[in-house]
Amino acid sequence: MDHVDVLIVGAGLSGIGVACHLRARCPEKTFAVLESRAASGGTWDLFRYPGVRSDSDMYTLGYRFAPWEEAKALADGPSILRYLRDTAARHGVDRHIAYHRRAVAASWSTDDGRWTVDVLRTDSGETEQVTSSFLWGATGYYRYDHGHRPEFPGEDGFAGTVVHPQAWPEGLAWRGARIVVIGSGATAVTLVPALARGGAAHVTMLQRSPTYIVSRPTGDRLADALRHLLPPRVAYPLIRAKNVTATQLSYRVSRRWPEFAKRGIRKGVEQALPDGFDVATHFSPPYDPWDQRLCLAADGDLFEELTAGRVSMVTGTIDTFTEHGIRLTTGEVLAADLVVTATGLELQFLGGMALEVDGRKVDVAGTVGFRGIMLCGVPNLAVTFGYTNASWTLKADLTADYVCRLLHELDRRHLRQATPLAPDPSLPVEPFLDFTSGYVRRAVAELPKQGATPPWRLHQNYVRDALELRLGRVGRGLALSNPV
Repeated sequence: MDHVDVLIVGAGLSGIGVACHLRARCPEKTFAVLESRAASGGTWDLFRYPGVRSDSDMYTLGYRFAPWEEAKALADGPSILRYLRDTAARHGVDRHIAYHRRAVAASWSTDDGRWTVDVLRTDSGETEQVTSSFLWGATGYYRYDHGHRPEFPGEDGFAGTVVHPQAWPEGLAWRGARIVVIGSGATAVTLVPALARGGAAHVTMLQRSPTYIVSRPTGDRLADALRHLLPPRVAYPLIRAKNVTATQLSYRVSRRWPEFAKRGIRKGVEQALPDGFDVATHFSPPYDPWDQRLCLAADGDLFEELTAGRVSMVTGTIDTFTEHGIRLTTGEVLAADLVVTATGLELQFLGGMALEVDGRKVDVAGTVGFRGIMLCGVPNLAVTFGYTNASWTLKADLTADYVCRLLHELDRRHLRQATPLAPDPSLPVEPFLDFTSGYVRRAVAELPKQGATPPWRLHQNYVRDALELRLGRVGRGLALSNPV
């Protein structure tokens, strides 16, 4: 592994997909996958909290080239992990993964036409180097070593246990416990009903502010019918197209007519909860739909547990922890034996890897993204970064399409360097992500920017991206240079 044509960083959902695309479309290229942990699977191996599942349907979260064949469209974490590892084995990429290796720094040399990557052995502390002609970051978007964890007053005096879902301890005893889950995002919406149904004495979902939550079936009747009637190679693309269209339509309607979307979401919540439930307080966010990602209640599980009384919803601000629970600023005390801080993620671009180009340090926050895939001024580097308004893998597959085409274009021209051109400096730039979620706001200053016009603009539109990334002129906006 001293030198490979393409070095992939990360063996999760993105990295396995990248490797499979390379095997199929660029079989002449050598590649390796660096994984800092001891196992593949990324998010789906890391997260072990009760009820962990997808919040996107598996017909679009699954790869385009590997049909999802299980019955549940919203799948549990172990099923997704099994799917990822089976896909890696079936396509022969599992044997290209080097475990316990974290890419900590990468330096590009134009004279040599290659990256030199410093690699830390996480099992031994030793360092290694590997070179590659092309570097591909498939590290996801958040830190794996810890999540966002605010410190709360009085925690030291709490007699119970405090855990973060990202570091859920194996063997944690929670059945029969009074549990408070702090948070209202996708993790909390998944975790709360799972704890209630798994045997907790009572679960309280404590949120500082509400989130838009909609019910969604775990199954897909139309998908089941198509899979029964048609062969997988025909049924799977049809199901993906149907789900992509539905998701994009929902997003576009929500952004164009937010008040209409709000009324529809609220009506669904009111129908799912008993008369008199305080929907206005607990389910009416102060922002428009899709300013933050919508949360899914699988088969309405959260609403069912609220109706049954096994879960309570509290909207308020923490004053302090007490010995046996949490006191709010209103004076209300929530009794707890276990507190789960589902308080979010910490974003991290490229897994925290430092970059240099010809001896010059790259300030990632000062760069502009190119097609949401590359960084202006940084040669031969691609980053897989999925959609915020649809399944991550939709954009991941398109990114792989584009980069494979780019590698072929360089070979066709007998060149070895592709550098994205920067937009006109007089044009405005904007944050790379336009979400208002806390995890985005906390990290927005550390991420690249996006430009006002293509190809520096993120569309968050699968159909438009599919046309441009799969069919558009691959060299547009790039400086192709450095003859072989």
